[in-house]
Amino acid sequence: MFTAWCQQHGLHLFRARRADIECFGRDMETRGRARATIARRLCTIAGFYRYAVEEEFLEHSPAVHVRRPRRDYESHAIGLDRNEVGSLLVGAGLGAPNEHALISLLAINGLRISEALGADIDALGLERGHRTLTVLRKGGKVVTIPLAPRTARAIDLAIGERLDGPIFLRPDDQRMDRHCATRIVRRVARRAGMDKPIGPHTLRHAFITAALDAGVPLRDVQEAASHADPRTTMRYDRARVSLDRHATYIVTAYLAGAAR
Repeated sequence: MFTAWCQQHGLHLFRARRADIECFGRDMETRGRARATIARRLCTIAGFYRYAVEEEFLEHSPAVHVRRPRRDYESHAIGLDRNEVGSLLVGAGLGAPNEHALISLLAINGLRISEALGADIDALGLERGHRTLTVLRKGGKVVTIPLAPRTARAIDLAIGERLDGPIFLRPDDQRMDRHCATRIVRRVARRAGMDKPIGPHTLRHAFITAALDAGVPLRDVQEAASHADPRTTMRYDRARVSLDRHATYIVTAYLAGAAR
């Protein structure tokens, strides 16, 4: 994208200045890109120029002091409460087996949609009495996750007699893509009587907030969600606006005890 932008503005890639890179960032901002997206792309450009310096294509990187937008650590994703998630799971159970299996993996295991759709049948296993699924996480990390009994049953029904290949298939027997998965999530939401504009990530968001509401320690939620940065998990914690857990009440009780 940056190379195309440079060509469009008559700039040579290795003659760009800091001001040019920041202009590229402002251009993305005017196009409505999120701050996290802009920061990530500017970081990629900085890494490219750092590599160019290491390989002696350049003497100095023009991106060293490029200003990046501050990350927004408040989650603005649409939230679902436990009753809404329960209704979705019931609605999924009334549909096709692959619908039930997909909704269960997203809402009960908190998988990213790419992780769920990339899972294969031969990744299913049994370990110390637990039904398991090995998935490729973001960043190339391979992990084995346990499956709740209802999720395991839904997956068994979804794959039927098949012994290999993708767990989730489209009607044409090809691996399901995210567009097809999004349609399934929305169809199940309508079946459950929900009018919120939800998608696959909404269910992952619901899993994380439900885990926090259930009292799962933040570190364990971070591991279950495969967040490299704990601040990412904390975004969901802040989004819950859980005032009943505010430190004010704990401090009040603590000081009241001292006042006696």
